[in-house]
Amino acid sequence: QVQLVESGGGLVQPGGSLRLSCATSGFTLDDYVIGWFRQAPGKEREGVSCISSSADPTFYAESVKGRFTISRDSAKNTVYLEMNKLEPEDTAVYYCAAADALWTTTQPMCERGQHVGYWGQGTQVTVSS
Repeated sequence: QVQLVESGGGLVQPGGSLRLSCATSGFTLDDYVIGWFRQAPGKEREGVSCISSSADPTFYAESVKGRFTISRDSAKNTVYLEMNKLEPEDTAVYYCAAADALWTTTQPMCERGQHVGYWGQGTQVTVSS
């Protein structure tokens, strides 16, 4: 049974940091592209960052470049999103997603949600003073 479980969300002041975790199970992490998406109230879902185990370049949305860092630990079956210099505009529910690496790469997965087969339940991130 495939599971993606996000954790690490919460309330943080502008300029602060959070680290999100996506614990995966039920599949081989190295066979999948893993991405972080977010959705704010009244807005469309946005691909934030996607990572694969191959030479495929890691993708970041322009709005988070230089502030967010995605990483994966295959031994722990976990993908992380380190978020620094948080802004109120980063407030959203953050979702972890998985897509089979046979069918997609990081950029199309993040930009179009291409071939995403599994989603987590989401974790709320609120940036406010």
